[in-house]
Amino acid sequence: MEKLKIFLASVGHRQPVFPLITPPMGLMYIAAYLRSKFDCDIRIISQKLYEISDERLAKEAVNFDADIVGLSALTPNAGAIPYLTGMIRRGLPRSLILLGGPHASAFGEAALAGNSADAAVSGEGERAFEMIINEHFGGGSLANVPGLIWKTKDAITTNQGEIPFIEDLDSLPFPAYDLIDIKAFWKRLSMPAIPRRRYFSIFSSRGCPYKCTYCHRIFGERFRYHSAARIIDEITFLSRKYGVNDVEFLDDIFNLNRGRLHDFCGLVHKNNLKIKIIFPNGVRTDIFKKEDIDALVDAGMYFSCFALESGSPRIQKLIRKNLNIEKFLENVEYAVSRKVFAYGFVMFGFPTETEEDMRMTIDVSCNSRLHAASFFTLIPFPGTETYDAVMRTDPQKLAGLQYDNMEYPSAVVNVSDVPDSLLFSYQRKANRKFFMNPSRIFRILRDHPQTHLLPLYIPAFVTRTTKEIFSPLQPQRAR
Repeated sequence: MEKLKIFLASVGHRQPVFPLITPPMGLMYIAAYLRSKFDCDIRIISQKLYEISDERLAKEAVNFDADIVGLSALTPNAGAIPYLTGMIRRGLPRSLILLGGPHASAFGEAALAGNSADAAVSGEGERAFEMIINEHFGGGSLANVPGLIWKTKDAITTNQGEIPFIEDLDSLPFPAYDLIDIKAFWKRLSMPAIPRRRYFSIFSSRGCPYKCTYCHRIFGERFRYHSAARIIDEITFLSRKYGVNDVEFLDDIFNLNRGRLHDFCGLVHKNNLKIKIIFPNGVRTDIFKKEDIDALVDAGMYFSCFALESGSPRIQKLIRKNLNIEKFLENVEYAVSRKVFAYGFVMFGFPTETEEDMRMTIDVSCNSRLHAASFFTLIPFPGTETYDAVMRTDPQKLAGLQYDNMEYPSAVVNVSDVPDSLLFSYQRKANRKFFMNPSRIFRILRDHPQTHLLPLYIPAFVTRTTKEIFSPLQPQRAR
């Protein structure tokens, strides 16, 4: 097999109010894995980072003369896929064009409809990409790749079977940090919306055993993880090579294995690592013990997001998150007492949700010690149990729903039991009641890690108190 040229791109444009940018960690893992298996030249582009136009992105792939083009996208950004793949196909008629990321995993065969891509990978990408290369460039057939979604001459089909997950994550090489401009990300808003830090992101685990009905399980239900020693090695590398002193963990549930948590914190001290730690979405709040929070704070944690979702016990049971709300509030309060800036995730609009449920959610949120919070409206995505349930009982509620550009208000959907006007009025009420509390304003001004940058958040606050806000990143997480 001759040396391959592989072009990988994270597709999407920055949004005007909260232009969050996540490093393309999934593509970086794939790139590093492929370099360990093949003789290849790989390029990675994050479209959001430099706000590259769709036309320029396609031209970059063509000018690179790629043998393989891999495009990763969240569903709100997938509207550009037909145009991008069309331009790339015209410029590279013999190249293999692949789709991946949460959109491909959620939409399955529909992700290939109406565009010029050859195949789509659902779920974990490393082994799938390796098998695709071996079959396509080794004289085989894509029909031999288990679980692959691909175009035959006559139709779009999904192969039988599944590629096993990678069990030993420590066997993977470090993500291909050298293929992106790390320092360019320091100038942008990352997932916790805290700019101007010498940070980088780490995925230290994959998989989540909880069965929340609104969430995809792209990496499966079994929790797999890097060892504490491997995490320390990666942080040490980032610190020495790039000067990183701030790490954000993008795990779904970093604290599931308490032994690993304490091993990691112990090694931070043993190796005299002077780091700061953020969890933008990576903890399950109600399973914390106080000693876990103490260990993380002593290791450098200063900011963490805590996902409440709903303050209604009935809704918690319905969505199978089954959060212990009392324990949630207790652990948030304790984390705040340890000088952690606490940011909450809350959602309205679950199926069968009533005014009473919404009032309970507002009360729990506003009476909590959270410093700040985002109050989203649920968007059911294909591939989730919530979507399937709504399609069975009230399919008209999803009729005409457009997923494009949903990171910024552009469409309305309501699958709850209250009228649209009431749902969105409760959402706006939650924002006003939560943030206009003088005590909370004081605590934000006192405790925010970058108080001088708080004016940057005013446009987002105005939007959230006057318009409908949606939540594509809760049920469909970036990879």
